[in-house]
Amino acid sequence: MLTARQHRSATVFMGIVVLILASGWTAQHALSAARWDADVTGRLSYVWLTLFVIFLIQTLLYHLERPRRIKDRAARQLDALHVAILMPVYNEDPGYLRLGLESFLRQTRRPDSVHVVDDGSTTSDYAEVRDWWRQAAAAHGIATTWQRVPNEGKRHAQAHGVRVSPEAQIYITVDSDSCLAPNAVYEILAPFARSRVQSAAGIVIATNNRANLLARVTDLWFVTSQLVDRSGQSAVGAVMVNSGPLAAYRAEVVRDNLGSYLGETFMGNTVMFSDDSLLTLYAQERGLTVQQPSAIVFTAMPEKWSHFTRMYLRWMRGSTIRSVWRMRYLSPARPAFWLHLMRWFQMIMTQVVTVWLLVVEPVAYDNLPPLSMLWVPFLLGWALGLRYLGIIRSDERIRSRALTWAMMPLAIVMAWTVLRWLRWYGVFTCARTGWNTRQNGAEVSLDAQPVPATLA
Repeated sequence: MLTARQHRSATVFMGIVVLILASGWTAQHALSAARWDADVTGRLSYVWLTLFVIFLIQTLLYHLERPRRIKDRAARQLDALHVAILMPVYNEDPGYLRLGLESFLRQTRRPDSVHVVDDGSTTSDYAEVRDWWRQAAAAHGIATTWQRVPNEGKRHAQAHGVRVSPEAQIYITVDSDSCLAPNAVYEILAPFARSRVQSAAGIVIATNNRANLLARVTDLWFVTSQLVDRSGQSAVGAVMVNSGPLAAYRAEVVRDNLGSYLGETFMGNTVMFSDDSLLTLYAQERGLTVQQPSAIVFTAMPEKWSHFTRMYLRWMRGSTIRSVWRMRYLSPARPAFWLHLMRWFQMIMTQVVTVWLLVVEPVAYDNLPPLSMLWVPFLLGWALGLRYLGIIRSDERIRSRALTWAMMPLAIVMAWTVLRWLRWYGVFTCARTGWNTRQNGAEVSLDAQPVPATLA
């Protein structure tokens, strides 16, 4: 049984503070060493100051996030809610599918119902898994449905589950390769003790994080971004995107918007991806969207570059479309509106500064930036990456996670090269809204993963 928990350590916190201070010291000396004329220095000083203030705000916010804790009375009220899990399946590896279903049975607070929808898979009918699951769910008192429908995409598969669960009060959305930590359902329900909370996101970590170098670096980058960017958003109730592998919504958020959810178009094309961010936007329009860092889910990360680039392009195209909708529909009275603007400003200005330092200064002014400036992103990366070490998992020793953390320079280089190019390519090709995943079967197999000694 895979388990994981977040460990908030004063040592990790102090490490972050020390490395951030070291980064600031390095940045200051790097700027001082640059031989720019007064006008150029003045303009860049304002840019650096603005970006530094944004960075400080983000740092303060993500340190303010705390897991929601509830008292006995609230726990009883939440326990009385009907919680339904929606699991769409398309060409999934049977091993990952069964692992996820088994994790539902081991929950400290079991779901009341689970609705599996096979979205017209072409590689298997999952008969063996389906028969096992129906018997196991009945034995554990979990109501369940298993439908096989024509392939229409993930959103329509989820909608089939919604239609057969009119009694649900909370929907938990998962992917077909999601394996929940034993307390994940209990933890992700806790924020709903506040009536204003409309959705909650869990923390996603890689089941196959040691499969190869790509999986390790992707896990490091993804977990760190959740515990930095999304934790900062959560502190003010403005999470932008609930990750598909584990998210929870009040049932009305899903039901009341089902028509527009299924019929979303952009530039005349039906949008097949970015389902999780659209559900989050619906929730933002009604109230608070938060993250529960103690609710953890394992999922399969890409092990091949082709798989990774397709995934990231979907994310970037979806992010661009969702940005348009946030500008159009979110009220300026909501923190999410301003966090969204700040994020785009930060991304554009970082790109401008990079081009200025590496292209304009050397070409126009014959002034190369000092090499010490290269230290800054790596020191910041290692500082932020210490958040990754705060997730303790049952199948991996701390020295293995420390090894992954030490690979942060690779993640930084990847972010500033491949991911930066893919991001802007996704922005300019956002009208390509097809799904394009698992057309030829599962891209990651559980059988190929090493079995940890603690699980063997």
